[in-house]
Amino acid sequence: MNLEPIAYDCGGTTLTGYLAMPATEQPVPGVLVAHDASGVNDQINSRATALAELGYAAFAVDMYGVAGFPRDELVRRHTELLETPGLFLKRATAGLRTLAAQPLVDASRLAAVGFCQGGITVLELARAGSPILAAIGFHPGYIRPNGSQDGPIAAKVLMMSGTEDPYASREDFAAFSTEMAAKARDWQLHLFGGIGHTFTDPLIDALGVPGMAYDATADRLSWAMMRTLLEMCFEVPPA
Repeated sequence: MNLEPIAYDCGGTTLTGYLAMPATEQPVPGVLVAHDASGVNDQINSRATALAELGYAAFAVDMYGVAGFPRDELVRRHTELLETPGLFLKRATAGLRTLAAQPLVDASRLAAVGFCQGGITVLELARAGSPILAAIGFHPGYIRPNGSQDGPIAAKVLMMSGTEDPYASREDFAAFSTEMAAKARDWQLHLFGGIGHTFTDPLIDALGVPGMAYDATADRLSWAMMRTLLEMCFEVPPA
């Protein structure tokens, strides 16, 4: 399946996302796919492709405007998104609008899924009342960026983390649960016991970073949970 690069603007910054489409002549639901701190890469594009194989239009959003940078730039770029007021939401919204504008995307049936940093991205969309039916995070971050909005959350929220994730503490889980109980109508926090960060990325083990490890079982189960929630939100029969 081919990925189509699509350039779009956000506040004068040119961003480039990648669209994966199923073979269809009828409008289909759209899913925004938000990358981790390393930016748009093969792993994220493969998830977009997998979603297209399920029958959805999937758009790998670009939150940086640059790709292929060295790993020692991750912290700086991630911090810029966190500390610049409203930047997370502005760039996520630009990507969502680009997805919704595609000719064969049903703009009344949109969702957002994110990995690591991408979990922050999809939660910011949900907090802002963006027109998404679901916000789904795989081993997400729980930090709230500067300028984070605080309105009621209509989207169904599903966050999936490992209990041994060094970037998601018990305090983070508690704060998230308190926020969702007050703001959201339908939310879930699923914890995989004994699992660390980045459990969906088969390539992460090669880096040898403590607390980060691929786990095939958590990967498979979390993907299945995402599929089920999308099917419910989009009112489509199970694949």
